[in-house]
Amino acid sequence: MSGPTPTPTPLPPPPAARPARYDFLNSKPPPNYVAGLGRGATGFTTRSDIGPARAAPDLPDRSASAAAAPAVGRGRGKPPGEDDGDDDGGDEEKGYDENQKFDEFEGNDAGLFSNADYDDDDREADAVWESIDQRMDSRRKDRREARLKQEIEKYRASNPKITEQFADLKRKLADLSAQVWESIPEIGDYSLRNKKKRFESFVPVPDTLLEKARQEQEHVTALDPKSRTAGGTETPWAQTPVTDLTAVGEGRGTVLSLKLDRLSDSVSGLTVVDPKGYLTDLKSMKITSDAEISDIKKARLLLKSVTQTNPKHPPGWIAAARLEEIAGKLQAARQLIQRGCEECPKNEDVWLEACRLASPDEAKAVIARGVMSIPNSVKLWLQAAKLETSDLNRSRVLRKGLEHIPDSVRLWKAVVELANEEDARLLLHRAVECCPLHIELWLALARLETYDQARKVLNKAREKLPKEPAIWITAAKLEEANGNTQSVSKVIERCIRSLQREGMDIDREAWLKEAEAAERAGSVLTCQAIVKNTIGIGVDDEDRKRTWVADAEECKKRGSIETARAIYAHALTVFLTKKGIWLKAAQLEKSHGTRESLDALLKKAVNYNPRAEVLWLMAAKEKWLAGDVPAARAILQEAYAAIPNSEEIWLAAFKLEFENNEPERARMLLSKARERGGTERVWMKSAIVERELGNVNEERRLLEEGLKLFPSFFKLWLMLGQMEDRLGHGAKAKEVYENGLKRCPSCIPLWLSLASLEEKISGLSKSRAVLTMARKKNPATPELWLAAIRAELRHANKKEADSLLAKALQECPTSGILWAASIEMAPRPQRKGKSSDAIKRCDHDPHVIATVSKLFWLERKVDKARTWLNRAVTLAPDIGDFWALYYKFELQHGNTDTQKDVLKRCVAAEPKHGEKWQAISKAVENSHLSVEALLKKAVVALDADETLNAVGA
Repeated sequence: MSGPTPTPTPLPPPPAARPARYDFLNSKPPPNYVAGLGRGATGFTTRSDIGPARAAPDLPDRSASAAAAPAVGRGRGKPPGEDDGDDDGGDEEKGYDENQKFDEFEGNDAGLFSNADYDDDDREADAVWESIDQRMDSRRKDRREARLKQEIEKYRASNPKITEQFADLKRKLADLSAQVWESIPEIGDYSLRNKKKRFESFVPVPDTLLEKARQEQEHVTALDPKSRTAGGTETPWAQTPVTDLTAVGEGRGTVLSLKLDRLSDSVSGLTVVDPKGYLTDLKSMKITSDAEISDIKKARLLLKSVTQTNPKHPPGWIAAARLEEIAGKLQAARQLIQRGCEECPKNEDVWLEACRLASPDEAKAVIARGVMSIPNSVKLWLQAAKLETSDLNRSRVLRKGLEHIPDSVRLWKAVVELANEEDARLLLHRAVECCPLHIELWLALARLETYDQARKVLNKAREKLPKEPAIWITAAKLEEANGNTQSVSKVIERCIRSLQREGMDIDREAWLKEAEAAERAGSVLTCQAIVKNTIGIGVDDEDRKRTWVADAEECKKRGSIETARAIYAHALTVFLTKKGIWLKAAQLEKSHGTRESLDALLKKAVNYNPRAEVLWLMAAKEKWLAGDVPAARAILQEAYAAIPNSEEIWLAAFKLEFENNEPERARMLLSKARERGGTERVWMKSAIVERELGNVNEERRLLEEGLKLFPSFFKLWLMLGQMEDRLGHGAKAKEVYENGLKRCPSCIPLWLSLASLEEKISGLSKSRAVLTMARKKNPATPELWLAAIRAELRHANKKEADSLLAKALQECPTSGILWAASIEMAPRPQRKGKSSDAIKRCDHDPHVIATVSKLFWLERKVDKARTWLNRAVTLAPDIGDFWALYYKFELQHGNTDTQKDVLKRCVAAEPKHGEKWQAISKAVENSHLSVEALLKKAVVALDADETLNAVGA
């Protein structure tokens, strides 16, 4: 709607007589008549048709009312009588007002309707259009707000604020320690560099200043009358004002030098210089400030008030004496504490303080007066013994004290420690009479006595202390030490019963700790007896197995092997048929026991669990490792008799014969196993034996028959394909692999073998097609991606290899072997960054860790490389390639001990996997080699690969 239409002038009333139907065609139209306006058939006028918007002049035929009162509507017309303030009448000449306000809705066209009326129709039309606008606006509101929000976010992302750019760094500031924050250097003010140095002038020092400094540094060596009256023990502060701290420090040094010069008559470090001489007490210069002097004076007044108002209060005298000591007035301190001893003669703390402050010669006299005043004070007698220089005099003092205090355990212990063995025994006899309730004295006496006397002593101790378990445990240790093994268990049993009769609570955990303590003391039988009699106390029947196994493992971690062995032994008496406990006990014996103890345990285990395959196999293996092959055969025969249809025992017997170069025996065993319906593993082992013996036709027959019985066992397909490839029958090998993949489409080794064969026969393009098909059927498989990457690298397609590696990492972002390949393929400056990314993605992957160790190795960071290689073999001890890398590193940078350690750990781990390790260990010529020999061959293979890579580079 372009604007409101002008309202036409009302028509005159019709004549009374109705004219002819078409007479109006000949009559004059009324003013402002527009044909077709009533039925809406009107044209439109554009701005270009009428020119600039001007106010239309008043029409001559306008009605009087309209001319008299022009309406003011949306055209912004002026009411009559309103003056615009312009005297020149320029607006009238132009036909419009230049100062009128611009209309946002109609623009400058508002002048067209400046004189139009704004009636109800216009108001209603505007209301309708406004409701339409609101309706349309509400429909687009959500979309508009979303678009606006998106534009704002896009703008903020492209134009971030400084605070937003460093927001993550600010958050990390919360983790900074105080030390790191303090170590951040200050920015400093570098503007001073460009400033000109000010002119500095130097003037001579006045003579008065030099004279004052000389006077301050002088040292007076004569006493003034005031100091002489004080006896030379105090320094008059009024005469020597301390104004220069440097002078005070130099004065102290001079005092020290004078003291050292005069100590020429020192005897055993004790000065004999006259204590009343001037400048002989170093503490005379200790107070250096007026504040300290004021504080000491206040404290002195306060403590003086305390001692005067309450002279019988010992802490007041002690505090006053220590204050004088701090102030450097040792003589005054001694005098105060002496008065304290006189006022409080029955307080041992005052006498001890007096002894401390007294000189070495006077200390004995002071402590003597103290023990005379308080003869029952243990502290004073012990202090008196400390002041003596010889053990004989100390012993005399302590015995004198025991005459006054016969029930003091501390005095008895001190005097026994100073005596020899015979005197100690006599003293302890007297001690236990005086202190019958102290167990340490009883136990010490029992240790010094003979066997018979010790038993009597312990019996007396049990009578005096019936609730003390340590006496019973000591009695059990005594019986064990004297060879009475049968009595040990009886003593502990009687102990438990006696304590329970006395109402004592038997704490199982505490008794286990006692058992561990007995083990550490070498009393193994006592340890076993304690475990046997206390391990089941307070444990429910259904929780016994779990609790006892947990106790044994905890003791094993703490190094208490005998305690753990005793727990397992007791558990096996209760749970004879529990295979898990027998295995854990066997593992304990294997790691901490002897071969004999392990054999005995396993023999008992198979007797009580004849259907447990793992126990039979473990027993046979231990005999085999000990070199006793006939005994191992006998054990396996017994196992076969107990479990006739056990495939594991058949295969163990085969391995025993095969590894000991008895192929005919192995073949016979496998033939019997096949006849009795052996599984696919039996057929595979049979083919391995024939391959070892070189019987190609028999090997092919066994593999083909096995595949008829077990078509989905991929190892048989692999062995058949490898055999054909080894014989040079490439087409047959390809056919075997393809048939195998039809049955086992998800077998990655079959795909890799087929791709390798195609690369050897038909070239890279065919191999690439095979690997692509394999990746489609087995997505997210890192081994297939790695094979494709290596194939491209072998043909010098570095760009294609990089592209494949990028795709592989997108599909398998946490694959360790792919990240390891990425690190090795990266240029040397970028390897560090690649290593950081790999560790973030797969921190505990052994392939990444081994590759990072190679980088440290190349950079000659030997310690770091050794640490990372050790971490790799710890995470994956079953991968032989890492052991070979570790051993090679030690051969270059280690010593004999580290090399032996790596070799020993590798033999114990018995690795079975690894790309190079499997290729070496499964070769026909290496089938009977030991782990040590295989490790050395793997090291040689690594050297060959490095040489080849160096030539290719």
